[in-house]
Amino acid sequence: QLQLVESGGGLVQPVGSLRLSCVASGLTLDYYTIGWFRQAPGKEREGVSCISSSRGTTTYADSVKGRFTISRDNAKSTVYLQMNSLKPEDTAVYYCALGPVQTMCVPSGMHYWGKGTLVTVSS
Repeated sequence: QLQLVESGGGLVQPVGSLRLSCVASGLTLDYYTIGWFRQAPGKEREGVSCISSSRGTTTYADSVKGRFTISRDNAKSTVYLQMNSLKPEDTAVYYCALGPVQTMCVPSGMHYWGKGTLVTVSS
């Protein structure tokens, strides 16, 4: 049974860093696009970053470019999101999601979701 489990969230001060991890079980990441999405209170879920399986192509939301880095370890079926220079507006529940290899990095393009991990950026 396919399962995505996120970890690494927590409370961090502004300009701090966190690394999120998502472990996929029940499949290998070789033939999918996998990504990170977030949802802040009162807001819609949005794409943060995705990485494709075919060429490792990455996409980032404009709001996180230059601060966040997505990476994938197919051997460990794990995808990471390194978040640096965090801002209060990055506060949200972060979800790992998986979709077809050609999908776009939007919530409607993903077929499987983890339960999320909360990131709070506050002093």
